[in-house]
Amino acid sequence: MEARMFCYQCQETAGCKGCTVKGVCGKSPEVAAMQDLLVYATKGLSCVTTELRRKGLPVDSSTNHLVTMNLFSTITNANFDRDAIVARVRETLAEKDRLLAQVDDAAALSEAARWNGSSSEYDAKASTVGVLATENEDVRSLRELIIYGLKGLSAYTKHANALLKDDGEVDAFIQRALAATLDDSLSVDDLVSLTLETGKYGVSGMALLDAANTGAYGNPEITEVQLGVRNNPGILVSGHDLRDLEMLLEQTAGTGVDVYTHSEMLPAHYYPELKKHPHLAGNYGNAWWKQKEEFEKFNGPILMTTNCVVPPAASYQDRLWTTGATGVPGCRHIGGAYGEVKDFSALIEQAKTCAPPTELETGTIVGGFAHEQVFALADKIVGAVKSGAIRTFVVMAGCDGRMKSRSYYTEFAQRLPQDAVILTAGCAKYKYNKLDLGDIGGIPRVLDAGQCNDSYSLALIALKLKEIFGLEDINDLPLVFNIAWYEQKAVIVLLALLYLGVKNIHLGPTLPAFLSPNVANVLVENFGIAGIGTVDDDLELFFGEGA
Repeated sequence: MEARMFCYQCQETAGCKGCTVKGVCGKSPEVAAMQDLLVYATKGLSCVTTELRRKGLPVDSSTNHLVTMNLFSTITNANFDRDAIVARVRETLAEKDRLLAQVDDAAALSEAARWNGSSSEYDAKASTVGVLATENEDVRSLRELIIYGLKGLSAYTKHANALLKDDGEVDAFIQRALAATLDDSLSVDDLVSLTLETGKYGVSGMALLDAANTGAYGNPEITEVQLGVRNNPGILVSGHDLRDLEMLLEQTAGTGVDVYTHSEMLPAHYYPELKKHPHLAGNYGNAWWKQKEEFEKFNGPILMTTNCVVPPAASYQDRLWTTGATGVPGCRHIGGAYGEVKDFSALIEQAKTCAPPTELETGTIVGGFAHEQVFALADKIVGAVKSGAIRTFVVMAGCDGRMKSRSYYTEFAQRLPQDAVILTAGCAKYKYNKLDLGDIGGIPRVLDAGQCNDSYSLALIALKLKEIFGLEDINDLPLVFNIAWYEQKAVIVLLALLYLGVKNIHLGPTLPAFLSPNVANVLVENFGIAGIGTVDDDLELFFGEGA
């Protein structure tokens, strides 16, 4: 069958090679083409902004926000609305042309910086600028690894921007690195160096978001989150944008409508300034990929603030709303620029006409083990390690997904030695966060720091443990990394860990399709990157015979 598209940016890409007919995520070839063109146009804009900075000229924060929102819009399961993406292409080309007028020698810039076709030319141009436009497999692999890392980094900075926090150095790097992916003079070694530099700025981006979230909402606290439902109508909120949730909570106060979190939004319950709202009722459901079944049963409207949205069933499409970088054809979108208060009144009015949610489960789950909370427990944790009560910490962070092979992570968690503690962040935790794995001397065996946005906490915890134990190398800690990945935010987390010197990370359920054999070998030889095996084999590898 003739290829109609090519995309291999997520873990579930077809055959672990690439989606060529339709995205496993539900993305159509037409949407894939416009996303390719949007990335290309954003690279062109970045060439211009990078040249302006080289000459000492300023670049406005609104341009930086345009770049990061563009990249965020192309993350897996974020935006399926072709018209919305075309509008972003048009806006990006207009901004590029405005800035290009300030460049003395525009002819010296890349073709992407100079191209400005009409809408009628978009499809033809898109067919020439996608992933496969780079012929050399290793160069293509490294360019895409960098781009996917930048997409994840852009997601983190966008969330910080929503709370009016910016880091101009991170924005400048994103644009410089994007421009570099068009530079045919760069060698494989140059691109490997740029990949690690992407990890460096990934750490900065995660620090920016952590400061923005904790500055606005306080440090996460250990919190029991309700899993059942109340008798009021409800609104279900998914995605990662805490500012969107805050605005919705403020606008639903006193209306008789409860607000529930779903999947990615679970960590909202850990923040003091958010959980003080009495109508933040609990968490409904499980990981993002189960949303068709769970959204059907929720009965009320659902607000998707970021990825991960699955194209909805017709039965609840009229109840699915999007905002920010998300978009789904046929669903209503709520606009609002940075710093503006979004108007959720229509969504709230719809909620009032809906039945309360259908209960899926009861009980509670515990989370909120971000860096400050774990630091407060440091003496207790160190004592448990020194006494031998805790032998190993296992970082099982990352993403969940549909593949049956991901049951590996449930079985792995269940069969861990009783003296092992899981550190987690990301929706991968839905494979094991309701297993009741117990505790070690009052320390839960699953320490949930939050979502992928909160992965920075895991890095800080590791660095703090290294300091406490007086170790020279982070790899000398009793720490094992067995990470599940799905999309591009997991890529920037991986690159950040590599930059911090972490080695021997196991990544599953499959290694990324965008890693060429040679690039994969570089990661194996220099960082000890490996895939996963069977549960039996990996338990023996990590813990020794009889684990």
